Amino acid sequence: MTARQGPGPVLRADGLVRHFGGLRAVDGVDVEVPPGRVTAVIGPNGAGKSTLFHCLAGAQRPDAGRIRFGDRDITRLADHRRARLGIARTFQVVSVFATLTVADNLRVGAENRAGTRATARLFGLPEAGRADDAVEDALARVGLTALRDVPCGRLPTGTLRLVELGRALASRPSVLLLDEPASGLDDAETDRLRTLLRALADEGLAVLLVEHDMALVFGVADTVHVMAAGRVVASGPPERVRTDAAARAAYLDPATGDGGAS
Repeated sequence: MTARQGPGPVLRADGLVRHFGGLRAVDGVDVEVPPGRVTAVIGPNGAGKSTLFHCLAGAQRPDAGRIRFGDRDITRLADHRRARLGIARTFQVVSVFATLTVADNLRVGAENRAGTRATARLFGLPEAGRADDAVEDALARVGLTALRDVPCGRLPTGTLRLVELGRALASRPSVLLLDEPASGLDDAETDRLRTLLRALADEGLAVLLVEHDMALVFGVADTVHVMAAGRVVASGPPERVRTDAAARAAYLDPATGDGGAS
């Protein structure tokens, strides 16, 4: 499977605010997810990472600020409509259809993106009739071809993480939003994930990674944003963030550069 080639649209949030009662879970956040790059968001529990992620994915609406995808304002666009535009996501808590096979779970992603045949042709999306190609490509990409006919209910959590990633890739997105994708993976699976994410970005995909695994983040990200108390307190390339005083105070162990919270 090949990610969309050439410069794609940028997903951008400007001045994003999301509050719950008196708590500002996201407080004036700016973030950009450009094509061909891996952008990571890290921070301690309660920093606002998940709320920011949900706003970008369309599961929650911000109380202020704007989200743009290319030249289109998608601030109030529902999550399923964002998916049709090419914004795919995974979930912090594994979400698959347990009674369906691995291949059929991936087919859900391919066919959801395709929508109607007329829409698919208009926007150059994979039609339902071509969904099988997208599924087979995604299975190979995440290393699950041998398990294609196994019901997901029989598989361990680490493998189900890869099923979720494969389902997102089967939609042939231009933006990939990943919510703690390394959770439940062993070291070998995490290494394969790192290699895959780097390859996808190099092919032109825009990747946003919200993750607690600092070895993965600092091993694959081009830009790292550190959140604390709903705000971005540090941003930049991994090597700069490692030595940033605000980043260390908020999240990073100053002795090791590793995450100070799970």
